[in-house]
Amino acid sequence: MKKILTVAGSDSCGGAGIQADLKTIALMGEYGLSVITALTAQNTQGVFGIHPVPLDFIASQWDTVVADLSVDAVKTGMLWDRDVIELIARRLKKSDIPIKVFD
Repeated sequence: MKKILTVAGSDSCGGAGIQADLKTIALMGEYGLSVITALTAQNTQGVFGIHPVPLDFIASQWDTVVADLSVDAVKTGMLWDRDVIELIARRLKKSDIPIKVFD
């Protein structure tokens, strides 16, 4: 079973973001890991709020997961600003994760 890390926002109604990624990964028969970059208040009608996760906690999530598990692939989603993009880019450059998908 491959371990796939999704780095994205959380969708409170489950139709997108981390929740959708983890459902898809499970349907593929693989093991999903996550780094949450933002929390959203949303439903099928729209997005009503976004709460960014602090950069140091995003880094902590990444570092903790990658230090313990051999990640086979990473998929990005909601990287809500330049600082988050740069943080994840730095982590990816240092990693040996063979498959990278940017969404």
